[in-house]
Amino acid sequence: MTDALLPAEFADLEPFAAKWCLATERERFAARMSTSMDEMQTFYDAFFPRGEAAIVYCDQFPLDDMPEDAERLLQLLYSLVMVSFPVEVWRQPHVPDSGAAYLDLLIEPLP
Repeated sequence: MTDALLPAEFADLEPFAAKWCLATERERFAARMSTSMDEMQTFYDAFFPRGEAAIVYCDQFPLDDMPEDAERLLQLLYSLVMVSFPVEVWRQPHVPDSGAAYLDLLIEPLP
């Protein structure tokens, strides 16, 4: 029995799974806000080159019937999107010049 959270093909990303496989946008945003830029850069650098392969892998399954490890990989992709602007553009977790603005989602796509 294995404790792996991700599909075997993505075992190299396993060190990021416990922190970044999060089910909701609110959880992902909170993780972004509580993570240093160095940590986000490390996650981004490890996962960004594998992003397209992860999308291809997840596309094998219907969204409403994904295996749990594939769903966690999809959540990891969502987290990659969440950290992409801080890493690529802002160089900080916060959106510049936005004050305390926050938009709560009333519904989210699933998974």
